Amino acid sequence: MTGSDMADALAIATCDCCHSRFDPSERIVNSNGKLYHEKCFVCAQCFRQFPAGVFYEFEGRKYCEHDFQMLFAPCCGYCGEFIIGRVIKAMNNNWHPHCFCCEICSVPLADLGFVKNAGRHLCRPCHNQEKAKYLGQYICQKCHLIIEELHLMYKNDAYHPDHFNCTHCGKELTADARELKGELYCLPCHDKMGIPICGACRRPIEGRVVNALGKQWHVEHFVCSMCEKPFLGHRHFERKGLAYCEKHYNQLFGDVCFHCNHVIEADVVSALNKSWCVQCFACSTCNTRLTLKNKFVEFEMKPVCKRCYEKFPLELKKRLKKLSDMKTRK
Repeated sequence: MTGSDMADALAIATCDCCHSRFDPSERIVNSNGKLYHEKCFVCAQCFRQFPAGVFYEFEGRKYCEHDFQMLFAPCCGYCGEFIIGRVIKAMNNNWHPHCFCCEICSVPLADLGFVKNAGRHLCRPCHNQEKAKYLGQYICQKCHLIIEELHLMYKNDAYHPDHFNCTHCGKELTADARELKGELYCLPCHDKMGIPICGACRRPIEGRVVNALGKQWHVEHFVCSMCEKPFLGHRHFERKGLAYCEKHYNQLFGDVCFHCNHVIEADVVSALNKSWCVQCFACSTCNTRLTLKNKFVEFEMKPVCKRCYEKFPLELKKRLKKLSDMKTRK
């Protein structure tokens, strides 16, 4: 088409919006082969020109980005922003692909797929872990499926035993397998090595061994049955097949002082049918410390030294002597 032909065509052309002809001096907007006055090329909702010339078309009508989002674009169920482009529809909501993630490990689910678990969208490994936790079972860290039968512990994680073979003989392992220096062995091969097994974790002891209660233990696994703190070479006390630190052994099985009501951890003074700490066995009147060699009398279930007793009223001393004689006759 020559310049004169184009001029002739524009002279008879009309705006696709208002259907009026164009002034030869004005700017003409060409959009997909359709011509518009500059003032007519506007958003169908707000009737304003398109910022930077960017517009969205829907059902034959053009909209600026803001109005298109307000009218037609869905909002993301995670970030709340409008979604332009690919929309993930799941869990009765719309999502940006990068916003639709596993609610536990945050891995993107748009191309991975998901499993609905208690109202949450989870990846399959996390779903299996949650299901196993609910059922009180382990999840295999290799295939991410629930371990229905006995599990094998390897590097503090649970596995199906048949995922591994014995390092020595090559046989497929069972739950009885043992780990040694980062390798797994069947029970017969491991036993031939003469490695002691910890009485707590049932795993091989490669370093220092504690022999106690008829078993062998890792140093860090030989602990007080009450507070679960390792003895680490300190003294322990045994009772009915269990080990206790001195403090808790005394609390559970020791004598309690009549005066301070604390467990007596050192020597015990037995007097007046009661137990006392050495430092607590004292005259209840003058607080002078007593021993079993001192002369004392009982008054209101407490010891009174001879000197304080002599200061008592005569009638009180007679009554106390009478009570003492009655106890002696009994």
